[in-house]
Amino acid sequence: MTGYGTRQVAQILGLSAGQVRSYVRAGFLSPERGPGGRFQFSFPDLVFLRTARGLSEAKIPARRIRGALRQLRRDLPESRRLTDVRIVAEGKRIVVADGAERWQPESGQTLFDFGLSELALAAGTASLSEAASHGVEGKASAEDWQAFGSEREADAPEEAAVAYRKALELDPALADAHVNLGRLLHEHGEAAAAEAHYREALALRPRDATAAFNLGVALEDLGREKEALAAYQRALELDPEDADAHFNAAGVCERIHDTAAALRHWKSYRQLTRPAK
Repeated sequence: MTGYGTRQVAQILGLSAGQVRSYVRAGFLSPERGPGGRFQFSFPDLVFLRTARGLSEAKIPARRIRGALRQLRRDLPESRRLTDVRIVAEGKRIVVADGAERWQPESGQTLFDFGLSELALAAGTASLSEAASHGVEGKASAEDWQAFGSEREADAPEEAAVAYRKALELDPALADAHVNLGRLLHEHGEAAAAEAHYREALALRPRDATAAFNLGVALEDLGREKEALAAYQRALELDPEDADAHFNAAGVCERIHDTAAALRHWKSYRQLTRPAK
């Protein structure tokens, strides 16, 4: 049997051996075993690991990468592997392409090549505000506005915020639009406004770990640390492997002088981020 050993893969891709092993431990890769039980990686495995490295280099947090890959692994048919699809970073988004299909694994939202952007161009405009003045908005559904917001986040966050608001005007029950708009507001320094959208998302989708975590960050930024801790604890109930939630919770516990709880969260954080042997 031929293949690439762990250290060889790490050297080729510029990763640490621990990073390579962590993807195996997480179940994203299932390499063959060679002499002495050592991992033997195939070329498709190298392609996948290069993709994971690319997402990391695009400044996408490790927690989001792990969550997206975990969700994608659940969503793909049994006959399809993670190495069978193309996974890329588009701005701050993780996008999967499989033939003509494109979608965001974190939300399951399909991305269309033709939509509001083409309607705007057809109206001879370049922005959503101009498109609206030409009557384009009446041709679009709430889902169209949400998809357009996702497309515009990386390059034009203000346009994306307009799109999410329009989506919510048409359908206030779009939890993803609440989460995405909340994140944009939060990044713009409007933590209180973001809090309202995160809470609305959780009311609509109580098991949304991302909304719970984001709510914790917003509350922490607002100085409401006990409420922030409760939000992080909720996020961990929904996703016990969220290392970032443990990290943030530990910091809050230290500031409110709950040393025992801080130590528990630090221990969990170290266990989740410890390189595989």
